[in-house]
Amino acid sequence: MKLSVIQNANLHDKLVLVRVDHNVVENGVIHDPYRIDATFQTLFYIASHGGKLILMTHIGRPKNKKDGSITISDKTSVLPIVEYLYNKLNLKFKVPDFYVNEPYGIQDIDTSINSLIKELKSGTIDGIYLPNTRWFRGEEDKGEWKDRFAKELAGLADIYVNDAFGSWQPHVSTFTITKYLPSYVGLLLQKEINNLDKIFSPAKPMIAVIAGAKFDTKINSLKALTEKVDYLMLGGVILNAYLAAKYNILINGIDDDNLSLAKDFVDFVNNNYPNKIIEPRFIVESDTMDGKIDGHHKVVDINTLKAGDKLNYVLDVAPESFSEPSLINIFNNAKTFFVNAVMGFAPYFNDGTIALNNLINSNAEAMKLYAGGDTLQELKRLLPGVYMKALDDPKYYMFTGGGAVLNAIEENSPFGMEPVKALLVE
Repeated sequence: MKLSVIQNANLHDKLVLVRVDHNVVENGVIHDPYRIDATFQTLFYIASHGGKLILMTHIGRPKNKKDGSITISDKTSVLPIVEYLYNKLNLKFKVPDFYVNEPYGIQDIDTSINSLIKELKSGTIDGIYLPNTRWFRGEEDKGEWKDRFAKELAGLADIYVNDAFGSWQPHVSTFTITKYLPSYVGLLLQKEINNLDKIFSPAKPMIAVIAGAKFDTKINSLKALTEKVDYLMLGGVILNAYLAAKYNILINGIDDDNLSLAKDFVDFVNNNYPNKIIEPRFIVESDTMDGKIDGHHKVVDINTLKAGDKLNYVLDVAPESFSEPSLINIFNNAKTFFVNAVMGFAPYFNDGTIALNNLINSNAEAMKLYAGGDTLQELKRLLPGVYMKALDDPKYYMFTGGGAVLNAIEENSPFGMEPVKALLVE
């Protein structure tokens, strides 16, 4: 497979539309700028080769899937990113102000942007940063608005560059746009694809640790991952659903859909890979979701559970699980880790996540691959020393998109993701 890479583009004096994944704003605040910083190499490359930058990213989920309405607010604005770029790099970006046709967001890129393009060409500003792509009616549309938005985006620039590994869904700004502009792969996206080889051709044994809130978003990638790895450990709600399905127990917060899919996964594992799942022996049961504050929580040994038992909320893997000799032996002998997991219910149930990452970090020889916004954010919050080490340690690599890695695994190829597939050349 060969990609159309940015190194082959003539960028001099060109308007370059760059799709980045700067989806790091939560309620108007940037908690971890890692995904912004990771794109600097591409932005510098474009600027140093004479290109003029027009950036775009999505932030959050402002669209209501039921009625199609789009909520535009400061909580999902790109302005914090623009401020960060100015404070970090002294780069001046301006955001165009387009007309909002409520309740469907921004319908069109209108001529009001022309004055900013003149400023960009003259060098008065360093770049244009478009509003949140999901504020536009066409971004996630499947009909006429899709191509309309793609053509309007194409009208802004001479070249399109995709540097948004984490934005793997085929929306207008990641996929449809490639039909209308010469399109290239940015330096970050190239690096991410290359590092996927460490998952597809890992040093063995390999352990994957995956957590999440719903089985329906992960069932296919979990099955594909189980086939590839030597061991798989679960966390979060999907661990609870797995335990409920396997041991025929009741756990608060597990709905019928999650339980049904968990039973399907348990059958899949039992019939094909019975020795691959690492089950934590000790879990934390809480009377309430705030059990860490009021003290109403306890450690439960799953070996004591019987069919029909009922647990309240299971909100963490107890750190005692990571002191089990059999688990320590498996982790100490691993050569590759892939982690897309927060083990406990943040922000209070942190012990499982801390114990997991400390044990992984103690294996100095293994390659440690991390992915997912919450995964990296909690690693930085709970173990800042490990996080800072990971930024420069060649034994660590932090992907800018957890869902993207799982999608590539599900597709059985880094080139299976639709936005990447659109950038392949003969």
